[in-house]
Formats: sequence, C-alpha cells, structure tokens
Amino acid sequence: MIVKRLALIAAAIAAPLVATPALAGPEEVQVYMDEMGAPGEIGLDVHTNYVLSGEPTTDYPGEQQSRHRLRITPEFALGLSRNVELGAYLPLTTIDGQGHIGIDGVKFRVKYIAPRSEGQKWFVGANFEIGRVDHKLDINPYNAELKGIAGVRFGRLTAAINANVDFTISGPAPGPASLEIATKLDYALSPKFALGVENYTGAGEFRALGRFGGSEQTSYVTIDTSVGRWDLNLGIGRGYGTNPDKWIVKAVIGVPIGRGR
Repeated sequence: MIVKRLALIAAAIAAPLVATPALAGPEEVQVYMDEMGAPGEIGLDVHTNYVLSGEPTTDYPGEQQSRHRLRITPEFALGLSRNVELGAYLPLTTIDGQGHIGIDGVKFRVKYIAPRSEGQKWFVGANFEIGRVDHKLDINPYNAELKGIAGVRFGRLTAAINANVDFTISGPAPGPASLEIATKLDYALSPKFALGVENYTGAGEFRALGRFGGSEQTSYVTIDTSVGRWDLNLGIGRGYGTNPDKWIVKAVIGVPIGRGR
C-alpha cells in the first residue's frame, strides 16, 4: 500500500511529462493571474493533484472519495487577441484509491484581461467557465463559475486575488450560488524561481456569506519555477474547516507546445 501511494504521488508530478513524449479534490488548484497566450498561440497546462490523507466521507450516494485520488486535467488554451483567451479542460481524469481510471467530463472557459498602460503594475480581468462532469464528482452534472481576477506586482512581490462565484446550471440538487476567495502571494528569489502561499477559502452561499467555519478551506506552500521551456507550479497543501482533504500535493505544468514557447 505504501509503494502504491508513493507511485501515485510520483504520477501526480510525472504523468503530464510522460503524456507529452476550492471543493475537495478539484480538477484545478490555481489562482488566475494575467498570463495570456499571444493571438493565435496554442498553450497546454496540465493540472494534477493527489490527496495524501483525509476523511473517507461522501456527500451523496455514488460520490467518489477524494482521499488517495489522483486527478489529471489537461487544459488547452488558444489566444484570440491580446486580451481574450479560450480554454478547454479535456478530459477530466481521475484515478481512485483502488487504481480505477475514469474519464469524467469536460469544461470550457473564456478569459479576459483588461488592457493596461505601459508601466502599469496592477491588472484586472474575469474568467467564465462552464462544463459537464460525471455523477461521481458532482451530484449536479452541469455547473458554471464566474471568476473575478485582480492583482499587482511590486518588484519581486506578486499578489493576486480571485473571487469565484460557483452556480449550478442543471441537476437533481440545485442550490444557491456560492463564493470562494482564492489568493496568491509570492516572492521571486530569481527570475525563474519564486516561493509563495496560496489560500482557497469558501465564503459560503450568497444567502449566508461569511460562515467560514462551515466551509472548505485549503492553504498551500508553493514553488513557481521553470526548467528549460517548461513552467512549473508545485505545492503542498493542508485542508481545514469542513474540507475532508487534510494533505494534498499539486502540480501545474506548462507544456511548451505553442508558438514562441
């Protein structure tokens, strides 16, 4: 069992490399900033995370436990203009604690970053995402998210915040929209290496905002670096509040497939 868990952890980091010759255990653990592909450029980020430990709980019949689950999600992007980018998460893939592989859905997004003047240190934008996922990941198959994006850079320090509004499009258990606040603070030790902290804090349903003790929360210590033309965001996180995931490792790997990469 120990060997199997170590293999899955290694796969969370290595699987995207082999493939190319804040809800519990989400498909994407990332704070959005102002990165955009150039017009016509195709990009690929591979999101992976593995739940090292946590509570073996489920919220509805047929839900997959997140404990000891590996998620692998390729995210393809296409730059439409200097300020607009399209993206597709496909396929959403899971490997559960017993080693069963699932192809569990697809999501699409459009991202906008407002034009900036020369020398402007701050940025704002938005991202809209919609998709369908398998029943074992969400009781409601069709869901969407509207993400507000803001950030600022001061020398080696970067700070960013996302306000994530999640809502159900259709499904057997619709509910009110909810809010999650995601933040990132990092410090660049060199042009290609930064240490940081990411926090994902559920603020609750809009009809009862601010009940942080009754929501899922996760904090990560992260490294942002690059190896050749490959970009890496690596982190280890701790879940608290109502989050059943206690320790999580994650990686976002930028694969150099587009023009100019």
